[in-house]
Amino acid sequence: MGVAEKTSGAPLPAKLAGLLREAKWLILVAVAGYLLLIFATFHRGDPGWSRSVTDGVARNAGGVVGAWVSDVALYLFGLSAYWWVALCVYVIVWGYRRLDGTRLIDRRPLVVALAGFAVLLVSSAALERLRLHSLSVELPLAPGGLIGNGVGELTAAALGFTGATLVLLTLAAIGLSLFTGISWLAVAEVVGAMLEAGYGFVIRVRDRRRDRKLGVRAREERDFIVGAEKRREDEHPPLRIELPLAQIRQSERVHKEKQVPLFEDLPDTPLPPLKLLDEARPGGEQVTPETLEFTSRLIEKKLSDFGVAVKVIAAYPGPVITRYEVEPAVGVKGSQIVNLVKDLARALSVVS
Repeated sequence: MGVAEKTSGAPLPAKLAGLLREAKWLILVAVAGYLLLIFATFHRGDPGWSRSVTDGVARNAGGVVGAWVSDVALYLFGLSAYWWVALCVYVIVWGYRRLDGTRLIDRRPLVVALAGFAVLLVSSAALERLRLHSLSVELPLAPGGLIGNGVGELTAAALGFTGATLVLLTLAAIGLSLFTGISWLAVAEVVGAMLEAGYGFVIRVRDRRRDRKLGVRAREERDFIVGAEKRREDEHPPLRIELPLAQIRQSERVHKEKQVPLFEDLPDTPLPPLKLLDEARPGGEQVTPETLEFTSRLIEKKLSDFGVAVKVIAAYPGPVITRYEVEPAVGVKGSQIVNLVKDLARALSVVS
């Protein structure tokens, strides 16, 4: 006994379903662009719902249909009618899927989003009526439109002008949050982070600018000091160096054997005559004038670091020590230099 089975319609192929979704998105993109175009090119002389004209020529970029649709929307909501464009864009993002099927946004119930859009639209129109009533924009009725005028007047009569503005701003924020899913706490954190980053950037720029100014000032002071030191060195009289006379003591045999005959009988002795030896040369390490000049300038520099101004005018190198003749500046006592002998020795790395 055969049993008849009821079969449901086969689902659409995945490729066809994807093409249909793309077509729906393209239609919504075209609708959003068309609404933006007809709202921006609205003209009072076009035929529409709120008025009749004799020529019937539509100046709206959307033609006669665009003139009628823009007239109705702007008449009811004023400039807040542009929220309909935002609704179309949101629906496009709402239904968007990646090719792998993951979602870009947290999908909430459509009823909640539409309710939030309605609250946002009405509160925006009422705020436009209360706060932008003197705005000079070409509209079929007035800023805020018919709905904004009614809601705005009603809330202002009940809560006062300032109270109505506060309540309508709160409702607009709630509606925007329900419509777009924006968390105002997250927005506050982002804004706070941006403000903190901006404040840090300003502080860093100010510190860098201050450091550059300090660097320029320090460079100018250093150049002035170096220039003064170079001028002082250029004007410094040359160092007088007095080398000691080397006295070589010769033995008595040298004097006796200095003048001897060339042809004489040499004694039978194992020692050769002293005349065969070369003349003695001055021994010891000789200090160069450059070293003496450098040391004298170093002494002046170290004493200047201790607050004592002097000039080294002469140097007397010897076999063991080198003496330097120092001329104190005006007002410098000799006791000041004597008291700094040990400190000067340590600064020059000399063991006193």
